[in-house]
Amino acid sequence: MRSITGDLTPELAAIVGTQPVAKADAIPVLTYRRLMEHVAQLSYANKDYLLFFRGQATDYRNKAGASSFYPSIYRGERLSRTELEVRFDVLTSAARRLVDAFRREGIAGAPEVGRRRYIQWSILQHYEVCPTPLLDFTQSVRVACSFATLDPNGEDAYVFAFGLPYITNRISVNSEHDLVNIRLLSICPPDALRPYFQEGYLAGTDEVTTEYSSKDELDFTRRLIAKFRISRDPSFWDGGFDPIPRAALYPDGDRMLDLCAGIRDEIDTDVDAGQLGRFLQSWADLEGRLMSLARQRHTRVFSVREAIDLLVRDGLLPTDLRGRLDALRTTRNTAAHQPSKLKPGQLVAANTEVEALRPAIQALGRTGGTR
Repeated sequence: MRSITGDLTPELAAIVGTQPVAKADAIPVLTYRRLMEHVAQLSYANKDYLLFFRGQATDYRNKAGASSFYPSIYRGERLSRTELEVRFDVLTSAARRLVDAFRREGIAGAPEVGRRRYIQWSILQHYEVCPTPLLDFTQSVRVACSFATLDPNGEDAYVFAFGLPYITNRISVNSEHDLVNIRLLSICPPDALRPYFQEGYLAGTDEVTTEYSSKDELDFTRRLIAKFRISRDPSFWDGGFDPIPRAALYPDGDRMLDLCAGIRDEIDTDVDAGQLGRFLQSWADLEGRLMSLARQRHTRVFSVREAIDLLVRDGLLPTDLRGRLDALRTTRNTAAHQPSKLKPGQLVAANTEVEALRPAIQALGRTGGTR
């Protein structure tokens, strides 16, 4: 997505100082009314953008010390390509189950849900079924503050203001800013109550899935205009204002919540064919490398376990890798012969481990190895 620099009011600019907004401390605000005054001034100062908000209990910072806002599917300090592909496999599986459930249950809007992946992703994201490439926002400052302060315990909470392109449709795609913005109130069926109570929106980088030049381009800190620190104390709401209660933010009798909970349970225990195939192929590549290296040094090598033992004995393979490779070999045998016995999350962990070991295995034979 395109990066922007928002305009702060002179008062807020003096508080933030010379640092970028993302690295600066959040601006303290004592009351809801005062926060609304700041938002009104920011909205006027940033006429090229429509302001959206997120309320969070924490200001999450990256290694550079800047606030960071990745969609859930891209979160993680060392997100490998394999793990990302697995996450998208899970998303695809969940979306397929959602479409089937809409048709089976006769829910309004089933044909459109079946055609449009952004609607599928929006529902799965908003009901927390699985990670998606979309991030939750709201246009309501009151909703953002209510979410941030849901838990009355702990330190101060945070409200973040972002500048996004103006909305033109229910699903607005802006190619100039590489952003898509989805208005949940317009695309969710009436059986989904939560989006209507939360005034929810979702946004993501247009047309980006597993292929991107830099992960930084997916971070919504590129659209951050201001961040505020608010108190969890009830005095924040003085002056005739009240937070939205939890029961309203998460209303009872939400049919979509029950449907999505069932999908979540299914994908949590499902061994997806894409995950399985990817792990078996990745392990085969690793195994081939180990066998080839061992056979260069020994004439009779019949198994990968034997190859690992010989390479360790010869000092080509570091001894600390033996246990990790043996564990992967055991997972491979289970995946190939008894996949139903795999535990939830085991393939994701195994794929991540293969990616972590791959550089070291590929380097064997070039460095001479170490004991």
